[in-house]
Amino acid sequence: MKNEDLEGNARRILEFVREHPGCYLRRIRKELNVSMGTVQYHLALLEKAGKVTSERYGLFKYYFPAGLFQDNEKNLLQILSHETARDVLMFIIEEKNPTQTDIAESIDISSASASWHVKRLAGFGIITEVKEGKFKRYQLLEEPAYLVSLMKSYYPSLWDRWSTRLAEMFLSLSGGKDI
Repeated sequence: MKNEDLEGNARRILEFVREHPGCYLRRIRKELNVSMGTVQYHLALLEKAGKVTSERYGLFKYYFPAGLFQDNEKNLLQILSHETARDVLMFIIEEKNPTQTDIAESIDISSASASWHVKRLAGFGIITEVKEGKFKRYQLLEEPAYLVSLMKSYYPSLWDRWSTRLAEMFLSLSGGKDI
């Protein structure tokens, strides 16, 4: 199946997945204002045709354009597609070594929710847990520039909101050197 062969909803869904890699079923349905069954049908056809791939994590299935992303990029895009997970990640980057309590209080989520999100981030290899006495602190494993490049490319509205804060974080991480 060639891109030219796609019509109507199939084409719209494929374009949405290309523009928003790491999106999930309900987001596609909501943003395109298409019924759930229609989205499921076309996503199944697009997967069968090799146009999109999917990754399941828990209750969510995330969709990506076929052949464009490595596993670590898919993991980051999954995180960026959820507001709370994204907020937890950004707080860890910003604060450098926060505890789970710091995260929960700052983002205004429960301790259980903070625990779930940091375990997920650690499971994806995005952050690491460092024990400091009786506390566990969390820090980013990768260079923040890698995360920012994905954010800038695929979440431009998010990038606009966070760019000033991220620039300040980079400057503090680099010790004041030019980026």
